Amino acid sequence: MTDTQQNHPSSPDANRTRHTVVVPNSINMVSLLGPGDEHLALIEDSFDADVHVRGNRITLHGEPHEVALAERLLDELVTIIRTGQGVTPETVERVLSMLRAETTERPADVLSLNILSNRGRSIRPKTLNQKRYVDSIDKHTITFGIGPAGTGKTYLAMAKAVQALQSKNVNRIILTRPAVEAGEHLGFLPGTLSEKIDPYLRPLYDALHDMIDPETIPKLLAAGTIEVAPLAYMRGRTLNDSFIILDEAQNTSPEQMKMFLTRLGFGSKIVVTGDVTQVDLPGGTRSGLRIIQGILDGVEDISFNLLTSHDVVRHRLVGRIVAAYDEFDARGAKGSGEVVEHAPRGGGKNR
Repeated sequence: MTDTQQNHPSSPDANRTRHTVVVPNSINMVSLLGPGDEHLALIEDSFDADVHVRGNRITLHGEPHEVALAERLLDELVTIIRTGQGVTPETVERVLSMLRAETTERPADVLSLNILSNRGRSIRPKTLNQKRYVDSIDKHTITFGIGPAGTGKTYLAMAKAVQALQSKNVNRIILTRPAVEAGEHLGFLPGTLSEKIDPYLRPLYDALHDMIDPETIPKLLAAGTIEVAPLAYMRGRTLNDSFIILDEAQNTSPEQMKMFLTRLGFGSKIVVTGDVTQVDLPGGTRSGLRIIQGILDGVEDISFNLLTSHDVVRHRLVGRIVAAYDEFDARGAKGSGEVVEHAPRGGGKNR
C-alpha cells in the first residue's frame, strides 16, 4: 500500500514528491531493512531521495523517478522475502542494478528461480544475464556461456545438468575440458594418466559435490551415469541422451571445437563455457571459442550468451577486478593500435 503526496507548485520542492510505503505486517522489518539497518543505509545511498522509517511505514521524498524506483525496490525485496529467501546487501544491489537497467523481467522472478536444491541449499541465478543463460539452456540444444571467472557459467550449467538427470530428461552427464595449461605438458607430469588429468578436472568434481550427495558420486561415476573426462576422450563418439558440458572451451583449437560439437547425439544437450580473455593455448594456435560465433551465426537452435563483470557472483571485489582489467585492456589497445579480440556480442542472443 502506498500513500502519495505532491508538493504545492510554488514551493521549493515543487519537483519532488512524497510516497509512503506500508510494509505488510507479515514481513519482518529486520529482514527487509537489514541488521542494524544495513539495507536501509544502502537504499539511502543509492537514491536521490530521503528515506524515513516509522514502524512498518517507509516514507520516500525526492524526485518522482527516484521515489518510484525506490518504491519498486522495496516491493521486489518484500516479494523475495515472501518466497522464504534471505535478503543480503548483495541482493539489494542486484535488484537495484536490474531495476536501473529497465528490463522487462522482474528482479524477484530472476532471484527466486530455483534450479536445484541439495542439503537445504538452493542454486539460483543471481543476475539477469544468468537467468537468461539458464532459460537459454532450457530452450536450445546447444548453448554457449562466455564470460570471465566467477560469473557462474559452469556452475549453473552443472546445476541444469543435474536437474535434467534427476528429472530423467537425460540418462547421463558428461563433463569435459581440454587438458591445456600454461608452461607444462601432461607428458612431463608425474603419475598415471588418471593422476595427470585429475588437476584439470578437479573444479568439475568440486561443483558436483555441491549438487549431489557426496556418497552417491562414486556410484554414479562407476556406473557411467556421470563421466568426467578430458576432451580428447570425446573423439570418435556419438553421445545420445546426455547432458554434455565443455568447460574452459577457450583452450580448444577450432578443430577440437568442431570435433566436440559433432559428438551431439539424439536426445542430448550441449553447453559450452569459457573465457576468451584466458587462453592458454601455445603461441599461434587460434582459440576455437573466439571464432565459433562467426561460424555458427544464424544456425537454428544454437544460443550465444555473454556474461560480464556485472555478473560476477564471487566476492564483490572480483567483479571490480575483472572490470578494471577490461578497462586496462581497452586503454592499451587504443593506445597501441592493437586489435583486441572480444567475446561474442549480444548476451542472451538466442537463435
